[in-house]
Amino acid sequence: MKVFRCGDVVPGCTTELRGDDEEAVLEAVERHARAQHGVAPDAELVGVVRDRVREG
Repeated sequence: MKVFRCGDVVPGCTTELRGDDEEAVLEAVERHARAQHGVAPDAELVGVVRDRVREG
């Protein structure tokens, strides 16, 4: 299981996104970023997120 804590990138956001693998987490991050933050992730943001995906 992999986990990403949005607050690691967006201060104050308490959302944790989980998935079986990194790709599943990235898909969840994209949906969350669009719906909650009004952001369409670009290559730079995806790279930042990848660096912060951890085992969970």
